[in-house]
Amino acid sequence: IIMHYMAGRNQHEPVRFVHTISSEEGRLLASGSQRNSIDLDLHIVPQSKTSRYDSIPSPFSISYEYELVVADRKHFKRFFYASFSTVLVIITLVLLLHILPHKHRHHGPSKNLTLALNQALMFFDAQKSGNYPSNSPVTFRGSSGLQDGNWSNPPADLVGGFYDSGKNIKFTFPTAYSITLLSWTVIEYHDKYADIGELDHIKDIIQWGSDYLLKVGGNHTKGGYNDINCWQRPEDMSYPRPVSACDGPASDLAGEIIAALSAASLVFSEDTVYRRQLILTAENLFGLVSKNNSGTGQGTYSSVDSCGGEARMFYNSSSYRDELVWGGTWLFFATGNESYLEYATGYFSVAAAAEEPWSEKGLFYWNNKLTANAVLQTRLRFFGDPGYPFEEGLGSSSNRTDQLMCSYLSHETFNRTPGGLILLRPDYGEHLQFAATASFLSKLYSDYLKLLRRSGVTCSSGYFSLEMLHKFSMSQASIDNSSTISIKAECLISPINYILGDNPMKLSYMVGFGDKYPTQVHHRAASIPWDRGTHYSCPEGERWLYSKQPNPNILYGAMVSGPDTFDNFLDEREQPWFTEPTIASNA
Repeated sequence: IIMHYMAGRNQHEPVRFVHTISSEEGRLLASGSQRNSIDLDLHIVPQSKTSRYDSIPSPFSISYEYELVVADRKHFKRFFYASFSTVLVIITLVLLLHILPHKHRHHGPSKNLTLALNQALMFFDAQKSGNYPSNSPVTFRGSSGLQDGNWSNPPADLVGGFYDSGKNIKFTFPTAYSITLLSWTVIEYHDKYADIGELDHIKDIIQWGSDYLLKVGGNHTKGGYNDINCWQRPEDMSYPRPVSACDGPASDLAGEIIAALSAASLVFSEDTVYRRQLILTAENLFGLVSKNNSGTGQGTYSSVDSCGGEARMFYNSSSYRDELVWGGTWLFFATGNESYLEYATGYFSVAAAAEEPWSEKGLFYWNNKLTANAVLQTRLRFFGDPGYPFEEGLGSSSNRTDQLMCSYLSHETFNRTPGGLILLRPDYGEHLQFAATASFLSKLYSDYLKLLRRSGVTCSSGYFSLEMLHKFSMSQASIDNSSTISIKAECLISPINYILGDNPMKLSYMVGFGDKYPTQVHHRAASIPWDRGTHYSCPEGERWLYSKQPNPNILYGAMVSGPDTFDNFLDEREQPWFTEPTIASNA
């Protein structure tokens, strides 16, 4: 959104505000809305050249040039000495503030976030399966999984996609979630990606994933020397890789694929052919899984043996309704078809939100999209209010979002680690991914409020200002429990800075960033030397699994699982709950 201000009736100067969007991405905003371009008339009223006070006689003689006439030298000397002393004190204080060392709390050196973002995207390059691109910035990877799909019945082309983590498994569910989230960041911050030269990079990653999702396949292995018990580079895989094809309800998987393809279609708005292909596939899939809201013929993919397989060991989906609502919302943004929005808003409050367990509230990750969907629908209410009959549903999402932000700011709902990192699901582990998505949603919401010129929001636990929300998203402030929520400056801790090294371990949890980071990442390709032409079998690969030496290949940008609830971390390859990265967390 480009805002303008007018410093005079005929003088305009453009000011970039929050973020910008392309015309097609503008579908997320109201078409033709005045909010798409806001003009602020800030011209100054011309001042009169003559003042009504000019006629009041002065006790002193003042010339036209405002020369000073001293009427009492004694008073003038006192005034001069007092003024001089005051100026001297101010100058002294300013010098002291610049000379004396400053005490910072939780604030290390400024981070090169452009480099961090570039490296975070590089991790997706390292996870690519299929015909590996020759221009990839990752030099220790090659083509792999070129026979994927040949073991299915009937055979199918399932070459491509991403390996999920340090294992050589491809899961469709977290892949779709990752593509949805990455696409959302491009839609919101398109120009910022362009400004730092990463727009083409992330669009390549999104297309790599969406191309695979168009094949609508979930590929992972079973039994024998497989991706779970074989420590082997993906380029060296020679064992069969069976495919799990869903022959029963898989509404959650379908819903996330719908969301991913719909969001990606907004990213590729200029490629009309590809965009149309993404939308048609999403619409057809939505038609198959949304026919009956009663739940008949619907269910989670992990509840079906032929479909879940090993997937439930790692991504055991607990519900499908949140994905259907999520998919319907994104499909409305992609098409403008209000039937999808009617489904999403109606189903959200009636079924999806009602079944959300307490332990999942406030979370946004591969298994729960309700929190993010509330923020997304609030965006629609703010900037593209479609009116009747959606007011109630969108209003409910807006209220839910306000309560969400208050829960992030208050200690009443979530605890922190001793180092200050918010713990959204303390018994689950992988705390970094939850803190990162909470920061992302709060940053988005603070941007929305700034566009609306709102100073803050009132909720049941008090009031939070725009400044407080911005500080949480960028500095993750700890908040006390007063009627008006206030920030404790001594407890400020940024989730980004925490991940990048400002933590009790003084360790960057993003591999390759900074001077100190994990070196024994739980990752097959990174831990085994890249010797072209040399094949290492599964037994041969185990020597690197149990090695205490650093990985021979640096897996740039991989965010590992991270520390425990006490900020402790073990850099050991055999302990994936500390050292394994995933594409969902990196997204």
